Amino acid sequence: MEFKEAKNKFIQTWGALGSQWGINKTMAQIHALLMVSNIPVSMEEIMDELKISRGNASMNLRALMDWGIVYKEYKQGERREFFTAEKDLDELAVKIAKERSKREIKPALRVLKEVTSIRPNDSAEAKHFVDQTTKLYDFVLKADNMLEKVTEFKDNWLAVWSLRL
Repeated sequence: MEFKEAKNKFIQTWGALGSQWGINKTMAQIHALLMVSNIPVSMEEIMDELKISRGNASMNLRALMDWGIVYKEYKQGERREFFTAEKDLDELAVKIAKERSKREIKPALRVLKEVTSIRPNDSAEAKHFVDQTTKLYDFVLKADNMLEKVTEFKDNWLAVWSLRL
């Protein structure tokens, strides 16, 4: 397999996986391109490589920067903006986990808390509903707390340093 073919296959596959971690295909493809690029890439180069419009590239780059996994860079003497992706895979995983928690888990927890606070009438169906949604709330809360602990541990330089010893 040639380099260009392998690179394209990776970008396409990463794009397909993107929906599994909460982003659209084009956003994931842009991230993949930037992640495997050894130098910062201009928006024009992204548009050309992925065959996408300026608006599509701009919107998805902004979203990737909002996630904290793509950064804007400037080159002296250049008017164009250049972009690079987070290269540290541990850091990338932490940022994605935090963002998914904020966008998906926290809103789900709010809804679960709200629906578990109803006062069940005497029906078995209502009691079962409150029981099941309470169990689900407790489970999701524990999972979110675990995720927070893992990401806090990663952010704690002293803990990371002591592990390396």
